[in-house]
Amino acid sequence: MTEQQDIFSTKVNQLFRQHEKLVSQPNSPVLNGNGIYQRWQNPIVTAEHAPVFWRYDLNSDTNPLLLERIGINATLNSGAIYKDGKYLLVVRVEGNDRKSFFAVAESANGVDNFRFWDYPVTMPETDDPDTNVYDMRLTEHQDGYIYGLFCTERKDKTQPNDMSAAEAQCGIARTKDLVNWERLPDLITYSGQQRNVVLHPEFVDGKYALYTRPQDGFISVGAGGGIGWGLTDSMDGAEINHEVIVDAKHYHTITEVKNGQGPAPIKTAKGWLHLAHGVRNTAAGLRYVLYMFLTDLQQPWKITHKPAGHFIAPQGAERVGDVSNVVFSNGWVVNEKQQVFIYYASSDTRMHVATSSIEQLLDYVMNTPEDGLRSATSVQTLNDLISKNLNYMQGDA
Repeated sequence: MTEQQDIFSTKVNQLFRQHEKLVSQPNSPVLNGNGIYQRWQNPIVTAEHAPVFWRYDLNSDTNPLLLERIGINATLNSGAIYKDGKYLLVVRVEGNDRKSFFAVAESANGVDNFRFWDYPVTMPETDDPDTNVYDMRLTEHQDGYIYGLFCTERKDKTQPNDMSAAEAQCGIARTKDLVNWERLPDLITYSGQQRNVVLHPEFVDGKYALYTRPQDGFISVGAGGGIGWGLTDSMDGAEINHEVIVDAKHYHTITEVKNGQGPAPIKTAKGWLHLAHGVRNTAAGLRYVLYMFLTDLQQPWKITHKPAGHFIAPQGAERVGDVSNVVFSNGWVVNEKQQVFIYYASSDTRMHVATSSIEQLLDYVMNTPEDGLRSATSVQTLNDLISKNLNYMQGDA
């Protein structure tokens, strides 16, 4: 081995050591939470978690200066599934070229040591190739398949001279192992563009049920919006002819600009637990937060309980990134202990986890006051709690 090769080998080994130190770093819960869920201190998947052999040509003949060849910009908005005792994330990985792709990261405990599988997902294309794919929701369906529903983005051909004009629709694929994917035709609806489409885990009246987010344009939902609901006979050639709104936007709330379903809902004895995102406008731009609601077991499109305000909002370092002041989730899982792992991205940059339980989340959604939509009702709700507590404390004394 020549001196130059020896130096090259030393640098490569250093890259692998640094990567291993990052990936194997243990995570710890954040103390003094709100009792509803527990944040964890470290991001669980970052751009630096991408394997060294994704980013570098490790052959000294073709990359003698050991330059990074393929840059990874962000890891965000991951679908999630708990399978065979493992916590699996289908991560949206964004390269420096602004193209996103899917890759599976695996952990034994769900809170740290997430490692990417060697190869990213090779997603088949339709006859109209995607320009970009992202934000996959995973649903382990009653029919035996794992479905991945994601946003497929293409150039808006009706505006050929506007290079930022895009069209978003729902791409559909299914798999049994997260390795081999069968691409199905994109979802057909009659409400303009679609984002944040999620497959319900069970048949409803013998049909596949989908949560939708109809919108007029790529960014703006326009006059419509809200979390929709529709049925289709098949996922191979899925078509929704009629959508109803499950959860609409409301003025001066966390959903006044738009809202959308996060991951597929979780079935419980009390109803279907839903995690969603809400967007409002501020002087600093759009602010994305997460919120929850519960729907009826037999009629999953009917909300029975909906706490006021946000469930998770960006805090501290989470507020800074490619698109600041954002949290977004399209993946959560439940293990055999009824523990819930909520996977969320901050500022379109990195992935985090918060942990809770079915018991805690049901208590939260069923016993937290709803939004009265006016300051006066908020004060009345607060006064009721204060009065109740003071009476209890005085009686206890």
